[in-house]
Amino acid sequence: MNNKTLHADILVIGFGKGGKTVAARMGGLGRKVVLVEQSDRMYGGTCPNVGCVPTKALVHHSGRRRPGDSAQDWYERSVGQVQSLTSLFRSGNYDGLNGMDTVTVITGRATFTDPHTVTVGEGHTRLTITGDTILINTGSEPVIPDVPGLRTSGFLLTSTELIETTTLPKRLAIIGGGYLGLEFASIYRRFGSEVTLFEAAPRILGGQDDDVAAAVEAILTDDGIQIVTGARLLEVNDGLSEATVVYERNGSKHAVDAEAVLVATGRRPATSGLGLAAAGVRTTGRGAVEVDEYLRTSRPHIYALGDVNGGPQFTYISLDDSRIVLDQLIGEGRRTTTDRIAVPHTLFMTPPLATVGLTEKEARAAGHRVKIASQPVAEIIAMPRAYVVEETRGMMKFVIDAETDEILGAALLSVDAQEMVNTVALAMRHRVRAAELRDAIYTHPSSTEAFNDVLGTIVRADQ
Repeated sequence: MNNKTLHADILVIGFGKGGKTVAARMGGLGRKVVLVEQSDRMYGGTCPNVGCVPTKALVHHSGRRRPGDSAQDWYERSVGQVQSLTSLFRSGNYDGLNGMDTVTVITGRATFTDPHTVTVGEGHTRLTITGDTILINTGSEPVIPDVPGLRTSGFLLTSTELIETTTLPKRLAIIGGGYLGLEFASIYRRFGSEVTLFEAAPRILGGQDDDVAAAVEAILTDDGIQIVTGARLLEVNDGLSEATVVYERNGSKHAVDAEAVLVATGRRPATSGLGLAAAGVRTTGRGAVEVDEYLRTSRPHIYALGDVNGGPQFTYISLDDSRIVLDQLIGEGRRTTTDRIAVPHTLFMTPPLATVGLTEKEARAAGHRVKIASQPVAEIIAMPRAYVVEETRGMMKFVIDAETDEILGAALLSVDAQEMVNTVALAMRHRVRAAELRDAIYTHPSSTEAFNDVLGTIVRADQ
């Protein structure tokens, strides 16, 4: 048996955003770092390989298809270009870390054998790695609902598998009306697929205000997406060239045929096979690695970053996790997850929906007296950019504290919303009043100058 042993000052399990950031910083300071990633297709983590980068690149490519372009040819070419991009990022991430004298990247599955030790590989090629400090950064994995026939269906695809297929499904069924499901519905409809989206709740985006959710649904249905809310899936039956999704709605049974069935019902922390019990690392009832506000696990020398710790599943949260851990390792040890204020989110449909802070419902439930500024994009005179790029659909809504004039939250459904929301979030963190944002000077023509108009439409909504 060829059983080698390595020791690391910092051992990182998983090549996600948070872990690789800590690895690079600590390696740059001369610490010996070993990073273990189970797949050679995941160097850099979810975002550059199967998440943010490829999906948002597909958003871009789908929007460029002209009416006369062959849907299949355009899609196949787009997938090829996106895969070339992700391959470039993947190799860049690997070389960037493994090229450092102090950092070693190892490909294989790591399993704890005790609180300071993991093994990688098995049989005659086992590697034992010990670490003074250990970071768990293994991300998350798709959840497949327990629907008869679904898990064994030959037409079932996860988002990872769908974006790598070069055949555009003529008919696509999407199970789940959350951010992932809605993004993929928008992407594949614009590529030319007939899309049916199933949501068990009475409406999509149940966490948003009714007017915002209705505006989103209107855009998606206007694009030709069939949205079936209140749907209870009964079974999935495979045929020779397609699957039949059988569901119940309002007491009646219905069926939809599809060449591909995408499951978009959420993701869970990827902890299977890690051997956390051997390390004495506790998990929560939902399977996430249990951490405190400093991201320390039940073993103080072991940290968990990113999706695996059960926090918000966003790359930028994983990046902020790295700041918290680095502050523990080489800083003052004060930074915590409770420091996060006004964290924005974006649903990359077309146009995108970007949100931050409280909804109107949440603000009123929290006891705030609120005033609302809301306007359809098509009516915002100070936003000619929407007309320039020929995308005037959507709306903007601000929830404002009636007493302090501070912004409590915003929902921006418009072109460039993913950028504008960062300005709003920064304003919220620094307690900038709505009037200041309204009267600020913005470049022209830009999307941000819409704030000049929208924040002038304030009405009270605190009855």
